[in-house]
Amino acid sequence: MRIVFRCDPALAETLPQPVPARTVLPDWLRKMPAKAYSEIHGRDIRTVKQCPPFVDAMTHGFMILLPCDITVENGAFEWHWDIAEPSTKGHPRSPLSFHVAEQLAGAPFANGLAAIKFNSFWTIELEEGWSLFATHPVNRDELPFRLVTGVVDSDHFQDAGINFPAIWTDRDFRGVLPKGTPVAQCFPVPRAAPELVFESFDAAREIAYARTVADVLARPGVYRKQFRDKRVR
Repeated sequence: MRIVFRCDPALAETLPQPVPARTVLPDWLRKMPAKAYSEIHGRDIRTVKQCPPFVDAMTHGFMILLPCDITVENGAFEWHWDIAEPSTKGHPRSPLSFHVAEQLAGAPFANGLAAIKFNSFWTIELEEGWSLFATHPVNRDELPFRLVTGVVDSDHFQDAGINFPAIWTDRDFRGVLPKGTPVAQCFPVPRAAPELVFESFDAAREIAYARTVADVLARPGVYRKQFRDKRVR
């Protein structure tokens, strides 16, 4: 999969580039212990830090990064971002814009406030037949916002930036959301509808099921060693 990012030439030396998600893992994951004592088990057990599906979800795709520091105080957002005047007509200069609360009317995640919108300064081109899935950075509940998930046909929509709306969830947040904060985790998805096939286990599948479950329960690392793809992550 080849993904092409483009930006206004006047901003090319200013903007943080999208990065592979694996390069911006949070500090809390790095600091998390590999094992923790469980009162129920009476022994140390592995934490999610040793769960490949948990970590692989966090490292999948690429991240769109906040282009400058945003100061938040009493529900107000402020920034001081001295950038060149874009050379492209209609191009944004502000890192944020907003959706009024009425645009979220009836949505279960609406909180009565306007939604913020992370403006994009990069266009994204995907190969034919692929769409861009954009969602909140996976397992990143420490962030004071929650991105609204969306899918964009970026094989066709590739000449303007994609903006990323989000609900500001932490009303008590005071301080700075720093430049480089991941705001959206993105990855290509095929647009063709999958064919859903339903079958009952045959004898071979029953044996394989029982063997796999027994192996997973008997020792750690079975999924990582036998089933996890060894591709570069």
